[in-house]
Amino acid sequence: MKAVMLAAPASGSGKTTVAMAIIRALKNRGNKPTCFKTGQDYIDTAFLAAASGRTAGNLDIHLQGRPGLRQSLALADGDLTIIEGAMGYFDGIANTWTNSSYDIGKELGVPTVLLYSPRGEMFSAIPKIKGMTDFADSLIKAVILNGISSKIYLMLKEAIEKYLSLPVIGLMPEVKGSILKSRHLGLVQSLELEHLDEQIESLAREVEKTIDFEALLDIFTPIDSSPFPVMRRRDLTVAIARDKAFSFYYRENLQLFERCCRVVYFSPLTDKELPQCDLLYLGGGYPQIFRNELSQNKVLLNQVKKFALGGGCIYAECGGMLYLCEAVDGVEMAGVLKGESRLTDKLQRFGYVDLTLLENCMLGQAGSTLTAHEFHRSESAIDYPANYRVSKTMGNKGWTCGYRFKNVLAGYPHLNFLGNLQAFEYMLDYAENFQTS
Repeated sequence: MKAVMLAAPASGSGKTTVAMAIIRALKNRGNKPTCFKTGQDYIDTAFLAAASGRTAGNLDIHLQGRPGLRQSLALADGDLTIIEGAMGYFDGIANTWTNSSYDIGKELGVPTVLLYSPRGEMFSAIPKIKGMTDFADSLIKAVILNGISSKIYLMLKEAIEKYLSLPVIGLMPEVKGSILKSRHLGLVQSLELEHLDEQIESLAREVEKTIDFEALLDIFTPIDSSPFPVMRRRDLTVAIARDKAFSFYYRENLQLFERCCRVVYFSPLTDKELPQCDLLYLGGGYPQIFRNELSQNKVLLNQVKKFALGGGCIYAECGGMLYLCEAVDGVEMAGVLKGESRLTDKLQRFGYVDLTLLENCMLGQAGSTLTAHEFHRSESAIDYPANYRVSKTMGNKGWTCGYRFKNVLAGYPHLNFLGNLQAFEYMLDYAENFQTS
């Protein structure tokens, strides 16, 4: 496959908007673009998928391991792979470039197109870009300028190409009224936005006029992937909650379940029946935003609680844990876990973590370690002993989380099972043992 990375010096540079425009334009040209996002992001991958018409994946060294990067790439199903970088190109874990877009691109040998958005500057942009291109093993091969007039674009293009010998291959004109909307908990999801496809088409028409796609296509470089893990097929049915309230799933996790088990998707918002299953997977998302609608679906809430009380296997991450609590901000939930959650005005946890299991559970035996991440603006008071010892990756902070009730395991951390295959197989073994007991 051929690939290119789109990166920027910092967050808020318009990477996702530009990526969507380029992806759709490539699709309209007859290509079959497939997309990835570096880092732990769920929301941007959904926007990339909306632009390409193909499910997007993640590339993350901490969550997947370095070999897992190429295994994740094996899920690419197109002829061109576009990787959108996270944050700034060199921003990694803590104050390092480890696991940054630069680190991931270097590992895979992916050339980078730098998206640069001048802000209150002219020639000052040149030494800034030079610093990024001259950094050791930097793979920046071209520049696209963003959010400026055509007059300023021509002036900066001339200076960049004169002083840096770096081609400037196009302009993303300033977009009036961003199609990416924010809320206090983060971006509004793609599936919540009306007329998204028409807006992406409009962006694609714009960049067809302002970006040199022949020059862009020349930058795409062949890269290697590794076979996606082949694992034993199980006689298990896994029910996965998936709708506007529960949408934070890694493609790699869903692919692993689909390849190993029968998978049935359902909506806690609208479905009245919990599917017959051996394992229930409640991922993250925005159940707190949709808590009133979820609370009104009493039939399904009662079925989830009955499933848990009967010894059913449930694995819940972040929003899934909130759904299992007795209430979220006073709004009744499933009541599987004794305790309540409340929303907060500020971020409680953010970033990469490492887990150590304190007791045997469906993810492994006591002492096992896993990689994960947390991102939440809520606090939960759960009336059970914690099962995870959590430590900040490359940091000195630690806390506990992860709660068990019968065959239920729930906590704030999100796992990418591609980097925790032993835990994934342990979970399936656990469900099989319960199934046959």
